[in-house]
Amino acid sequence: MGAYCNDDLSLSPAYSFASARDLRLSKHVHDNVHGNIFLDPLALKFIDTEQFQRLRDLKQLGMTNMVYPGAVHSRFEHSLGVYWLAGEAVQKLKDYQGLELGIDRFDIQTVKIAGLLHDVGHGPFSHLFEREFLPLVLGGSNWHHEEMSVKIVDHIVDEHNIDIDPEMVKKVKEMILASSEHSLPKGKKEKLFLYDIVANGRNGIDVDKFDYIARDCRACGLGCNFQFERLMETMRVLGDEICYRAKEYLTIHKMFATRADLYRTVYTHPKVKAVELMLVDALVKANDYLHISSYIHDPCEYWKLDDSIIKTIETAPDPELKESRDLMLRIRRRNLYQFCNEYAVPKDKLEHFKAVTTQDIVCSQKNTGVTLKEEDVAVTNVRIDLTRGRHNPLESINFFKDYESDEKFTIPDDRVSHLLPTSYQDMIVRVYAKKPELVGAISDAFENFQLKTYGIKAQVHSTPEKKKQRIS
Repeated sequence: MGAYCNDDLSLSPAYSFASARDLRLSKHVHDNVHGNIFLDPLALKFIDTEQFQRLRDLKQLGMTNMVYPGAVHSRFEHSLGVYWLAGEAVQKLKDYQGLELGIDRFDIQTVKIAGLLHDVGHGPFSHLFEREFLPLVLGGSNWHHEEMSVKIVDHIVDEHNIDIDPEMVKKVKEMILASSEHSLPKGKKEKLFLYDIVANGRNGIDVDKFDYIARDCRACGLGCNFQFERLMETMRVLGDEICYRAKEYLTIHKMFATRADLYRTVYTHPKVKAVELMLVDALVKANDYLHISSYIHDPCEYWKLDDSIIKTIETAPDPELKESRDLMLRIRRRNLYQFCNEYAVPKDKLEHFKAVTTQDIVCSQKNTGVTLKEEDVAVTNVRIDLTRGRHNPLESINFFKDYESDEKFTIPDDRVSHLLPTSYQDMIVRVYAKKPELVGAISDAFENFQLKTYGIKAQVHSTPEKKKQRIS
């Protein structure tokens, strides 16, 4: 068992991760998820900048509030929550294994600042900006908000003359990138386990997920039976990696399952996707005039880009923005792209699945007297998984038997509950009609596409006749 470090023993549990002096200098904030949290002086130097305050104007879930009215919480709240949980997590490791692991105040501060700043480079409208808008206007862009986050960290330090150890800045940026393709090779980092806390590229268990799962469930009025507190109390470092007590494997599975449920019922809700498809079209049409995509090249300009771009489009009188204005007006008046139908790709076809396009649907239209064009149709391919694609996420997690054991091990599929799924990924294909009067023709073409591709209609049921007969 790891050595116990008792240098904060005199403090009550609620204040276990900061010294009394730190708390006197800290700013007290009440968070609606985590309760009372304290922001230390260094964190406040970053928070009290225009670059970080921008996160107040980025909704955590983009346009989801058009379907779930309570989903208006911001990236600002989430970032404070991740800061807090990152501090709690590293302090718990220090309390129980601090002497063994060599965790010091520098490490604690670094992890907390990484948690605070991990989303500072996020674009407007949740992930829609980088995953759907930019690829369309930049021809397959592979731009990621994590890369912009590290650029903005440097920009804030330089612009505001923040007195911070350069080595801390370096490690903060590495921790932000830890789950991305730009992370450093694992073997080149000291105290590798610290990089598992904020953005865990090893197995996907991190405080970022702990916060947004709890926060998003609360905002959308959904129940959340995943208790991240259990994992934070029982985690332990073995072999420079954060491991979990074997008896908690179902708690971990609940985390991944809750995340998947949020994707299915909230993030990719058919109406949410309809709004997002319209917003993407509006942004693409406005891009040539407003040069929205040009902001991503310079952190000095990027911080000015937030969700208010919608209001700019809606209120600008410029004729160049008329098409975008009309789309935004349709969203406001709930005249949305019409959801026609969807199907889940058959299990045996997942491995070689190729994204369905509007061209696929148009080329499958029947001779009904209506000629469909690609611009009449919207298709979205929605992947929902447990973070590891078609693989069981538990396979990449190391467990330990009890606190007297120093052995870590994985749990194979055949050793866990047989009630857990044997398939870990869904691919759902949805089709929308941009004009209500085309629902019938597009629904028929969609069914024909399924017959040509799979030999069956993979959808659960046909599109309701009432929806097909709707006219504008």
